[in-house]
Amino acid sequence: MGWDEKAFLDKLEGAHQFPDNYTFKFIVKPEHQAKVEALLPQAEVKLKPSSGNKYVSITMSQKMNSSQEVVEVYKRAHSIEGIIAL
Repeated sequence: MGWDEKAFLDKLEGAHQFPDNYTFKFIVKPEHQAKVEALLPQAEVKLKPSSGNKYVSITMSQKMNSSQEVVEVYKRAHSIEGIIAL
């Protein structure tokens, strides 16, 4: 993955007091939507298809217990083909 995990953990710790609700935002092709939703099966999910229905924006909110737990979700998400994490 092309990101600095330690810097991200530090940023999360500075912005959140865990446990806290955390919002994840992903963009994928519709055929990968179920894989993204499976990352957090208990999350509140909001979907927004693109104007041409080629992509779907998935916003998921869930209580996370630590910054490391947030990072683990992003690590699992990285294995989904074509995913964009915002």
